[in-house]
Amino acid sequence: MDRPPHSTHRPGSPSSRPPSLTDVPVGTHAPKLLDQLREALRARHYSPRTERAYCSWARRFIYFHRLRHPAEMGQPEINAFLTHLAVEEDVSASTQNQALSALLFLYRHVLGTDIADLHGVVRARRSRHLPVVMTREEVRLVLDQLTGDRCLVASLLYGSGLRLMECLRLRVKDVDFSRSEITVRDAKSRNDRVTMLPTSIETPLRDHLRLVKKTHDGDLAAGLGRVPLPDALDRKYPNAPAEWGWQWVFPQASRWKNTKTGERGRHHVHETLVQRAVREAAGRAGIVKHVGCHTFRHSFATHLLEAGYDIRTIQELLGHKDVRTTMIYTHVLSKGGHGVHSPLDGW
Repeated sequence: MDRPPHSTHRPGSPSSRPPSLTDVPVGTHAPKLLDQLREALRARHYSPRTERAYCSWARRFIYFHRLRHPAEMGQPEINAFLTHLAVEEDVSASTQNQALSALLFLYRHVLGTDIADLHGVVRARRSRHLPVVMTREEVRLVLDQLTGDRCLVASLLYGSGLRLMECLRLRVKDVDFSRSEITVRDAKSRNDRVTMLPTSIETPLRDHLRLVKKTHDGDLAAGLGRVPLPDALDRKYPNAPAEWGWQWVFPQASRWKNTKTGERGRHHVHETLVQRAVREAAGRAGIVKHVGCHTFRHSFATHLLEAGYDIRTIQELLGHKDVRTTMIYTHVLSKGGHGVHSPLDGW
């Protein structure tokens, strides 16, 4: 449920936070419009995160233009909003592009209008940052500071090149020990891919799953043990949510309760818990680099390139649509002592 803001600002000012929908005067169209937006996103199987982001941008767009309905606005108002984001709020290019995508989706799929001409928008400057990469020794030092499922998650991020949410959303059936493979389902762009399961963590991962199975059996005995399934599969296969193969590889320690239905179960581990554990582990390891969960994925790609694997293979393992995205790691390799010798060393 949306909460009212703690303070009020002039709508559209850089420091203003968009009011919640509970503040919209009676008679406005915003609540109904956002409900339609959510339905359109869910019908096209967009992720819950994308749904929240798109609804947030639609809400900000409406309040920026003082509660005018989007159907009464068009290209000039979109231009003004996007320019405001770049000039006044100094957002990144990716943030501005997300706002644009949200508004284009709103107009195309909810209002039935194609916005074709967006000339005159001041685009946020796209900065190019090289990814932070750890050495193999630094990876080992960080992993040595982690224990339990946090260590297993970080090991998969580095050993399999997974994104954090891809790892946390793994189901038991996605791990194939016989083929040493992991199937990543419904990743970015809703594509599936297969990557390797490091043989060095097969034994601790099996031990972890035995504990998860024991917990799941206890939940079933208590009349629980059901997990949410994608694409409404629970309606097609009513018993599937309780099956072992559909359970999370990394479930939460505590049960959650759906306040609407009264159902209780376990969700996967929340990403913030792993992110905090990795940051603290890097600090204890004495690493001064800005190390986060995604650093393991960057290190995975860079170390494969160093080992001589071709760029197309790494692209497939990472799940990049465009090889140009993967090419950033070749730039990492060519920097510093990897690519050239300092003239000082020639003395």
